[in-house]
Amino acid sequence: MQFHKSMAAEGGGKEMNEIKTQFTTREGVYKLLTHSEYSRPNRVPFNSQGSNPVKVSFVNVNDQSGNGDRICFNVGRELYFYIYKGVRKAADLSKPIDKRIYKGTQPTCHDFNPLTATAESVSLLVGFSAGQVQLIDPIKKETSKLFNEERLIDKSRVTCVRWVPGSESLFLVAHSSGSLYLYNVEHTCGTTPPHYQLLKQGDGYAVHTCKSKSARNPLLRWTVGEGALNEFAFSPDGKFLACASQDGFLRVFGFDAAELHGTMKSYFGGLLCVCWSPDGRYIVAGGEDDLVTVWSFSDCRVIARGHGHKSWVSVVAFDHCTTSVEDSDPPAEFSGSDEEFHEQIHFGGGRDRANSSQSHLSKRNSTDGRPVSVTYRFGSVGQDTQLCLWDLTEDILFPHLPLSRTRTHTNVMSATSPPATGAVSNSSGNSGAPANSLPAPLPRSNSLPHSSGPAGGNTTPNCHTSSSKGSSIIDSTFIATGVSKFATLSLHDTRKERHEKDHKRNHSMGHISSKSSDKLNQLSSAARTAKADAAKTLGTLLCPRMEEVPLLEPLVCKKIAHERLTVLIFLEDCLVTACQEGFICTWARPGKVGLLSSQNPANSPSGTVV
Repeated sequence: MQFHKSMAAEGGGKEMNEIKTQFTTREGVYKLLTHSEYSRPNRVPFNSQGSNPVKVSFVNVNDQSGNGDRICFNVGRELYFYIYKGVRKAADLSKPIDKRIYKGTQPTCHDFNPLTATAESVSLLVGFSAGQVQLIDPIKKETSKLFNEERLIDKSRVTCVRWVPGSESLFLVAHSSGSLYLYNVEHTCGTTPPHYQLLKQGDGYAVHTCKSKSARNPLLRWTVGEGALNEFAFSPDGKFLACASQDGFLRVFGFDAAELHGTMKSYFGGLLCVCWSPDGRYIVAGGEDDLVTVWSFSDCRVIARGHGHKSWVSVVAFDHCTTSVEDSDPPAEFSGSDEEFHEQIHFGGGRDRANSSQSHLSKRNSTDGRPVSVTYRFGSVGQDTQLCLWDLTEDILFPHLPLSRTRTHTNVMSATSPPATGAVSNSSGNSGAPANSLPAPLPRSNSLPHSSGPAGGNTTPNCHTSSSKGSSIIDSTFIATGVSKFATLSLHDTRKERHEKDHKRNHSMGHISSKSSDKLNQLSSAARTAKADAAKTLGTLLCPRMEEVPLLEPLVCKKIAHERLTVLIFLEDCLVTACQEGFICTWARPGKVGLLSSQNPANSPSGTVV
């Protein structure tokens, strides 16, 4: 891999290439549980050349035995479904609940519906490299439905698939074509290519409805930006949608009304990943500029960047268990509901990962004006095989407030955050963040509920308000039609798609300054246009210069794999990572080693502890 060569060229030597099996933060020591490693049953490293990234999905089936966690992961043409034992017991790879091997196509992404999951049945969506989406039940071991089977809707690779929060039937699918489709599991896809009618369009996006006499999929088609739509993520309350695109733009929409709320531009290259903070106030994106970028939902601006990776950032995720609020005198951590203390964080209960990210966070203690210490923890993994953990603290979030304590791992670089020239507001004084108050998820059985879209009164240049009187963009009169069942799946990529190349690896921070004028003269006209567009946004609120916003330093930055990392998921008692070789690793949180604390070190993989 190219990143191994670059590391050696930088003089990293043997020490840099050593794999770490534990690391220390202010909470304590995180330890790799080698007996909790999941992979293909033969445990042989997968030859990942030309394969789609390994992805992992979790669901809890509320098994009364106390072992209700289930894990799904794809490796090459294979898809596995196991009981996930986490920090409690060693993984038993000899007994997968379900295993599927596909011909002519590869799984690219998947997502469980937490609302319908039981010990007897789960609904799992699987996207494929040839463009189809399959709905399966790996417990009942049956294929229930196949969408876009004839590839009449979209022929490009599925990049991301998600159930719409609060719905048992609606799901959203992104493709490398840059299109985003809304489906209903009760509807068929039709035998002819769909015809579309423009519903709404704005800066860098358009939304079309499907013209049909009877209910059929897709319900909607979004075209977002230029190039692939690499990932999208719903806000914790399910009302907003953040999209990371290959054109380098983060676009945030009010989902029900399909209205653009705000945008951000990467420092360089495409954006590959995106996630929301547990309270919905901040969005973190990563991509080909090797940076993690923190964007404020209410102010619609970049408030910080983090530089620790040496190559593309493939996944970003917030740690809802470590995010905290502390009173300044005396320092103490709080947990509970808003009624107990106005500044406390409320996290979702139990192991319900669909709701565990919902929380409430306020900037200051409104009762007595004392500053409150705020820390958001998020992580990132990248193609450089490194895991980075970051702390986003109140000196970055609220630079004009007195600090409650000195913060480390934050390099402000004598920069001052540009003031918001008109924060989002409305008549009630609400800041506009989607989680100032998080109501219970609205029921979304077969249609989206009525919504008025984001509140008006927005004057920030990068934030957008609605000019349409339309609210919900889905006709609630859609009815279910007959569906076909598929016992097998054999799909085929076109010749053109087989020859699609991955993005060039040299689009990184290290190469930005090394490009000579001679090389620039050799760029194609398209590349020159893209560079000119980037130059127009650099130095604006869309994309501040490096010296214009604080630069975060990672709390932890460790090499934890031999191949590029593709997964980072924070759970209550551990964090989970995966690499392209097909190994899914469990890292126990401090004090959460459990029954595996007596692992035999002799059975551990080669590596060092730090």
